[in-house]
Amino acid sequence: MSADATAATARTRLKLPLNWLGVAPFLLFALLFLILPTMNIVVGAFRNPAGEFTLANIRGLFTPSIMAAYWISIKISLASALLGCMIGFSVAAAVTLGNLPGWIRSPLLTFSGVASNFAGVPLAFAFLATIGPIGLVTVFLRTQLGIDLRSLGFNLLSFWGLTLTYLFFQIPLMILIITPALDGLKREWREAASILGASGRQYWTMVALPILFPSLLGTLALLFANAFGAVATAIALTGSSLNIVPILLFAQIRGDVLGDPHLGYALAFGMIVITGIANTIYIWLRARSERWLK
Repeated sequence: MSADATAATARTRLKLPLNWLGVAPFLLFALLFLILPTMNIVVGAFRNPAGEFTLANIRGLFTPSIMAAYWISIKISLASALLGCMIGFSVAAAVTLGNLPGWIRSPLLTFSGVASNFAGVPLAFAFLATIGPIGLVTVFLRTQLGIDLRSLGFNLLSFWGLTLTYLFFQIPLMILIITPALDGLKREWREAASILGASGRQYWTMVALPILFPSLLGTLALLFANAFGAVATAIALTGSSLNIVPILLFAQIRGDVLGDPHLGYALAFGMIVITGIANTIYIWLRARSERWLK
């Protein structure tokens, strides 16, 4: 083999590592902050304080108090996902297919990109300062209009209060995800339906919604997982006043006298399973919808 051929072979062998060099920081980040912590949680869920294998932590998940916490978390996640889907779909459809001015779309999508990632302590503080017990809107309604939100049954530190807070990032996330699907609806489908005598309602019920149905269900599953895994917002907003899984998990692992870190691992493992199922449904349904929209 000539010297030129040997050099060309050596350069070819060096291409693969160099091509992967750009994505190495992402892979390292995912390994350190996602894969390894998840593996540690899964292993810890099946160990006792002595490091021995046990199923006691998993059995502990089926106690009445923990099952009630899971059920409340599931209901909050489902309620915020359903409302987020309906409101977000309406907004996205109005901007994409409605007769609204074109300049609204870009600011809306920009705001949605920011708001969908606005969570945790800042979001909880924003809602407390706005519609909390002594929030700006709460005080204004009580002093200026004579409307007392507490007497009407609204409490921010409750089921519907946390659901309302979650909607701040659920609706923008729905807008970001469903807008490309709405853009994928071809004008020819609408024109063909009109030529065949279909009304606007018939077009939506018989053509558009069946095509968008996998995307809607997939986004619903993603929003459910997004709300179910929201930890910082729930803890910062409600503290210990609402018995949901993230708060119960925090209580188990923060080192209290009655805390059980391995039961906390089991609680986190249960959350991983539920969110993993929801995300798997989302990926599967999204793949189906993309085949329709191509």
